[in-house]
Amino acid sequence: MRAVVFEEFDGPLVVRKVPAPACPPAGVVVRVEATGVCRSDWHGWRGHDDGIALPHVPGHELAGTVVEVGPAVRQWHAGDVVTVPFVCACGECPACRAGEQQVCERQTQPGFTHAGSFADLVALDHADVNLVRLPAGMTPVTAAALGCRFATAYRAVTVHARPRPGEWLAVHGCGGVGLSAVMIAVAGDARVVAVDVSAAARAAAVDLGAEAAIDPAACGPGLPDDVAAAVHAATGGGAHASLDALGSPATALASVLGLRRRGRHVQVGLLLGAQARPPLPMDRVVGWELELYGSHGMPAHAYPAMLARIAAGDLRPDLLVARVITLDDAPAALAAMGEPPTSAGMTVIAP
Repeated sequence: MRAVVFEEFDGPLVVRKVPAPACPPAGVVVRVEATGVCRSDWHGWRGHDDGIALPHVPGHELAGTVVEVGPAVRQWHAGDVVTVPFVCACGECPACRAGEQQVCERQTQPGFTHAGSFADLVALDHADVNLVRLPAGMTPVTAAALGCRFATAYRAVTVHARPRPGEWLAVHGCGGVGLSAVMIAVAGDARVVAVDVSAAARAAAVDLGAEAAIDPAACGPGLPDDVAAAVHAATGGGAHASLDALGSPATALASVLGLRRRGRHVQVGLLLGAQARPPLPMDRVVGWELELYGSHGMPAHAYPAMLARIAAGDLRPDLLVARVITLDDAPAALAAMGEPPTSAGMTVIAP
């Protein structure tokens, strides 16, 4: 099959023929019909994640058709059209038994623990725990946006941030996760202030319903304290909840400092490598009784509620897909994820 491959971290990304994946006994092989280009894939290529074996095929946001089924699979058959969370759970560990498959103790992740979906085919383990059937009428391109960014934002907003109607949610970083969070919060009648250095991203957030948009570069020196002060001014006293959807020490700090008393910070963007353990203002956390959450995707069993809102037209993840490219275009698109974006929205590969 054809796949995007890198043989060294931060090295050349090439499209070439590789062996097709073997089907796990409890898993499936899926013919990839669409797969998103995500900043997490860029982190993996740069070598910021532990556990990636070289040579490697990236890609973890996918939708497609089951073409092979392992002998231990009971619920799925060849021809089923599916998507999958980026965390593929084992279904048996204590976290899984508690329904928290997104933090499975023995999780696998396509594009990280094994070859991913920048390819014609991808293998997925523990299919009965992890696969999600696509509803009629949903295109693979739209579904590919769900597996990481939209589903991650959905759970981060609805489970952790929990803005009530009329409350303010600050979204720091308006890429795929951030714009998804804006859409989801606005659909729940929250008020949103969007923070991003990109004018295109800020404009996209406003188009989705954000009431205010802040350019960190225009906030004095642009330090986290300055950005937080701008959030306090825009929201009349600070956000009730805030997401760091980018993942950097500066955005994490600005998100926490931008909260009002008893506010809720949700860390969604990855902080990896040397940035993995940033200093945070624990004096503010204690004195203002702030809540800090991490949010790591969403388990397959939680998808139906989100899919129902999409089917009802309450949520429109299709509007967040800005560009559809071919597999041959994927290397350049992935490498560009480390550069300031020139446009807003998600890029999806249709192999």
